[in-house]
Amino acid sequence: MIYKRDCEFFRGDVPCRPHKTENVHCDDCKYYVSKPNIILIIKLGAIGDVIRTTPLIQKLKKEHPDSLIWWLTYSPEVIPSSVNGIFTYTPESIVTFQATHFKKLINLDKDRQACALTKILNADEKYGYTLIDGKPAPIDQKAVPKFLTGLFDDVNQANTKSYTEEIFEICGYKFAGEEYEIGFDEKWTWDIPNNGKPSIGLNTGCGSRWVSRLWKEEYWAELIVKLQKAGYFPLLLGGEQEHERNSSLAKNTGAMYLGYFPMKQFFSLVNKCHTVVTAVTMGMHIAIALKKKLVLMNNIFNPAEFDMYGRGIIVQPQKKCTCFFSPTCKNEEYFCLDSLTPEMIFEAVEKLK
Repeated sequence: MIYKRDCEFFRGDVPCRPHKTENVHCDDCKYYVSKPNIILIIKLGAIGDVIRTTPLIQKLKKEHPDSLIWWLTYSPEVIPSSVNGIFTYTPESIVTFQATHFKKLINLDKDRQACALTKILNADEKYGYTLIDGKPAPIDQKAVPKFLTGLFDDVNQANTKSYTEEIFEICGYKFAGEEYEIGFDEKWTWDIPNNGKPSIGLNTGCGSRWVSRLWKEEYWAELIVKLQKAGYFPLLLGGEQEHERNSSLAKNTGAMYLGYFPMKQFFSLVNKCHTVVTAVTMGMHIAIALKKKLVLMNNIFNPAEFDMYGRGIIVQPQKKCTCFFSPTCKNEEYFCLDSLTPEMIFEAVEKLK
């Protein structure tokens, strides 16, 4: 009796899926697909950054049909099923990688642990970032431009390429509109009485750290009223950190708020929206992955960084923001987001309908 180690479905520790479902054996199996090589992607976090790295999957599968794709991350729940092996950062994963030879290793994180792992693992080709003298460093010239945008604000502000273009170039590819992928299945049902009105998802938070992106509650309330009067159905979105704010908005405006949910259930809720209004957050990347229309409020990042695939509008404050890439605003004269008005967001929603 033979077994084929190079098969896409071969596990080694347990029977493969085709054998369990149809009792086939390797010597005569219609499901046999030879994939003798492995490509490892290291993109640990944050969740939004992991999601917006997924366009690489399509390119890698096209360029390397003979390879399995493995992914190391802190957020396994968002990785799509098109990835063959999904690993979290554990000692078990690390020792497995140390005993494996990779065709390609792509590290797009500048975390020391990601760079250190990239340096010590065996691969025919390495792309992205490694560790030199205990500090992150570009592996080669292709990774230098993106590396520099993380070191100098003026270089970042002058950049004209989207994040997807940059990571494709790091890997030696040209970005051609490959879409986000996400680990999503539609198994939840929602009672959303929108009565045929377009549901507008309002993702009201920005995380506890990046308060420089936080739009004030009274603006959200004013936007909700405008949307309701225009025949839209506002649906409040967010996580546990936004619960108090969303509960207050729901009480004061009558907008629907269903609560906060585990990650994949949240994906399902966002998928019920026609358009999503959000700051630069994980919610933005989820909306892009689900191919939703998007109104993006941006004040502290280079707008060229974001590729919304022709389905979105970026709205920025009328007053200049002086807290570029800063978690908190230190401008004592004004808070720039106060000059991004509910009317501006409403007009953008109208343009996308």
